[in-house]
Amino acid sequence: MDISEQQLDGAWLVAASGRIDSNSAPELEAVLPDRVQQHPATIMDLAGVAYVSSAGLRVFLKGMKAAKAGGHRLVLTGLSPAVHEVFDISGFTPIFAIEADVAAGLAALG
Repeated sequence: MDISEQQLDGAWLVAASGRIDSNSAPELEAVLPDRVQQHPATIMDLAGVAYVSSAGLRVFLKGMKAAKAGGHRLVLTGLSPAVHEVFDISGFTPIFAIEADVAAGLAALG
């Protein structure tokens, strides 16, 4: 998995590509919770992610909890149909703000 980050129109963008599974989830866990605590608005772009396991879901949940604890916002964008299905099946879809792409994520953050 590759992770890139950048400031983008008032939000912090974290973009991942590859697979988020038990082998790679620790890489994302080292980044996401800290960034959502540091930035009031964070977009997690998953457009390049083909697969998310339960270990990846745990990292997203940890990130959302960190954001809420700080009064910050986290938006997920670019979920492929397969990744979106994992969120649906796990019951995570209602927990997260999910937008089609980064532009829609920025709009949602206002």
